[in-house]
Amino acid sequence: MDKFRLRNGITVIFEKNSSKSVAVEVMFKTGSNNEISRLAGISHFLEHMLFEGTKNRKDSREIANEIEKYGAEFNAYTTGDRTAFFIKIISKKFGVALDILSDMVANPVFDEKIMEKEKKVVLKEINMVDDDNRLYQWILFQKNLFEKHPAKNPTYGTVETVKKISRNDILDYYQKHYVPNNMVISVVGNVSNIKKRISKYFGNLKPKILIKRPEIKEPIQTKTKKFVEKRKTFNSYMVLGYKTVPRIDKESYIFEVITAILGRGQSGWMFDEIRNKRGLAYQVGINNEHESDHGMFAVYTSLDKKNIGKAIKIIFNQFKRLQNLKDQDLEEAKTYIEGNYVIQMEDNFHFADNLATWESIKDAKLTDSYIKNIRKVTINDVKKVSKKFLNDKYTLVVIEQK
Repeated sequence: MDKFRLRNGITVIFEKNSSKSVAVEVMFKTGSNNEISRLAGISHFLEHMLFEGTKNRKDSREIANEIEKYGAEFNAYTTGDRTAFFIKIISKKFGVALDILSDMVANPVFDEKIMEKEKKVVLKEINMVDDDNRLYQWILFQKNLFEKHPAKNPTYGTVETVKKISRNDILDYYQKHYVPNNMVISVVGNVSNIKKRISKYFGNLKPKILIKRPEIKEPIQTKTKKFVEKRKTFNSYMVLGYKTVPRIDKESYIFEVITAILGRGQSGWMFDEIRNKRGLAYQVGINNEHESDHGMFAVYTSLDKKNIGKAIKIIFNQFKRLQNLKDQDLEEAKTYIEGNYVIQMEDNFHFADNLATWESIKDAKLTDSYIKNIRKVTINDVKKVSKKFLNDKYTLVVIEQK
């Protein structure tokens, strides 16, 4: 891996391989956690608007056609901590990807008529998420899990806040956060002259003084929190979880191992006990997330409301079972993580995104030590962390069938 910084502050990460395609990702270290409440959802809305025309490409159709005529893939996403835009294209068209991405981030026009049209798209997206219980359960969970941290707010904002976002709001947010010294460019593929080519397209962007997000101290949870929302639905949806640690914390690797033990595919303990052995639910899984300054761990399942109590009992039995973890269980979990990681990194986009994400959190070079840190986890580590976190001070959210 090669890593360098342009004069204007852009961090560039390059991983060369023998692939016939190349993935290019431009990531900004800003997301919904950087928003004020009045402008909730502006990061996600801005992500949409960058596809809606530049000074050189009049609209989204022109941008899409120029990319897709080469059989390329393009997309973007917004999280609490970052916003990313990517193109995966045949290697000989690497310059096309750089040209389009640089034009999108440097020359957006933010046409007011298009803004109003795109608002309708975003509002439909918000309603779609709120109507899908599998997605809405996470909105409800994070809202109730966190007390002060902005992770409690949905990335896409609310219908009310998105409706009120103005062109001036967009311009102000864009000018403050979409600056080169807040940008990471990640490239994975068989291309050359990286520094020269990226400097050609991105080198003229001017750095600015960054506004740091104020540190928010999230209170430690001291009691069980339970929330039930009744809806007309065939099944109930349940999430039971905890606040945990940021990505750079040593314990985040231990949580990765715990997740593999309890939640990997159809052989994880939770799936095996709740679905395979008892048939109490169809969907069973674990969500384990670690961001720059927070983390969360949760078990989720969809089931009939009469089985909720039984499922909760089984979940805690599996947490207790971690205190009797065997060497074979630990080794299988580590092997699963390593194999899954290798397979994911064979895809250039996933690799580029992984590098950019680590860089946005601390340092892309930490990807090289990820498996080493997984391999260092011991049985005692798992016992200690599970006892420390997986206790009776949990947050439970249920979307209960009427």
